[in-house]
Amino acid sequence: MQPYELSLTAASEAIRTRKLSPVELVDSVLDRIEAVEPQLGAYVTVTREQARRAARRAEQDVAAGRLRGPLQGIPMGLKDLIDVAGVATTASSRVRADHRADADSTVAARLTAAGAILIGKTHTHEFAYGLTTPQTHNAWNRDRVAGGSSGGSAVAVAAGTATFALGTDTGGSIRVPSALNGVVGLKPTYGLVPRHGVTSLSWSLDHVGPITRTVEDVAPVLAALAVHDPRDPASLATSGDYRPGAGTDLTGLRVGVPRNYYFDHVDPEVEAAVRRAIDTLESLGARLVEVEIPMTRYIQATQWGLMVPEATAYHERTLRAVPELYQADVRILLEAGELMPAGDYLRAQRSRTLMRQAWARVLDDVDVIAAPTVPVTAVKADQDTVTWSDGTVEGVSDAYVRLSAPANITGVPSLSVPVGNDTAGLPIGMQLLGRPLGEPVLLRMGHAYEQTQPARELATV
Repeated sequence: MQPYELSLTAASEAIRTRKLSPVELVDSVLDRIEAVEPQLGAYVTVTREQARRAARRAEQDVAAGRLRGPLQGIPMGLKDLIDVAGVATTASSRVRADHRADADSTVAARLTAAGAILIGKTHTHEFAYGLTTPQTHNAWNRDRVAGGSSGGSAVAVAAGTATFALGTDTGGSIRVPSALNGVVGLKPTYGLVPRHGVTSLSWSLDHVGPITRTVEDVAPVLAALAVHDPRDPASLATSGDYRPGAGTDLTGLRVGVPRNYYFDHVDPEVEAAVRRAIDTLESLGARLVEVEIPMTRYIQATQWGLMVPEATAYHERTLRAVPELYQADVRILLEAGELMPAGDYLRAQRSRTLMRQAWARVLDDVDVIAAPTVPVTAVKADQDTVTWSDGTVEGVSDAYVRLSAPANITGVPSLSVPVGNDTAGLPIGMQLLGRPLGEPVLLRMGHAYEQTQPARELATV
């Protein structure tokens, strides 16, 4: 096994016990990038020399017994919305082509202090405003979409060109590409991870979170990220122990299985895989409880009603100054936001308040809700719509955001876990949604499920 194939947990232990040096690990990942990046397009920028210098320092620290923790010497990719001092933050857009950050974002500073090593900045759908990341190819099939908007981060982790990565999630942008590329993605509770220094799409829906190979790998990254920062007005003053534990006994936990919405207009192979995974949770001791998802007819209207005007407000100056620099799909959405009445935005805000209250009542009766992450696996790169068995035609972006948006509207945490592949070999994801600050329960349950499954290999590029 090559070092780039190691999970974060395995690589961390190998570094701690001096069976692997940070230099060997970083060199292995950089060699992997050189070998597969031309086929994948996951990175905007690869920080080779910066990474090698950091790896040499980490090697010296480990040799001297200066141990920082489980992220020391671990290569990471950061979505190209996340500022790192002196490195370009382009948001995968010509609008930001010449932009370099003056200071680290909070999350970059926290990870660097914990010893993680930046390998590069990963592609996003332009300004995170899309669900496909067209610059990047799916790690399992280059003719398929990577998912978005954190497509570069998910593909990098799936292909071994980063040991872990950060993404952002406004309507599913961590979980969608994680599901489509067979990796683990966590959208934390709103406010748990500060967003200072991260380019915004929609301030009231944006989240920052980790993408990893395994559920166990999420814990040390989240522990480094979950810190109060007053520069983010939504930042929470909280802390927690996110280690999932080694056991698989889920006795006493209640898993909500939706009787509506989450299994409507879902590909049969996706539904079958997710229901098998739910049955596995039951076999581990969890009790299954049918739940009714509230206010379903308002979910997508509320998501778009919040996101579109907030995104347009953020881009107001550049949209008027250099509209020709935006990609057509993003420009159309931003211009549409200028036409949205204030009353519609206020109605979306009221709808969100009611939805949060309704979801809180559902989650009073269960610990976790288990459902598909996305209704269909990775579609072809030139595919615009999905046609369901009853003849309903749905846009690809609408299909991908439909099942992930509720967690953004309500702010509850959601963890996407791989649960198999379809007959075409494309990954399928299950999401576990929990109460606010319920990440420890999600990670415990996801890790318990993961231990019952064969170890997942990296994508064969």
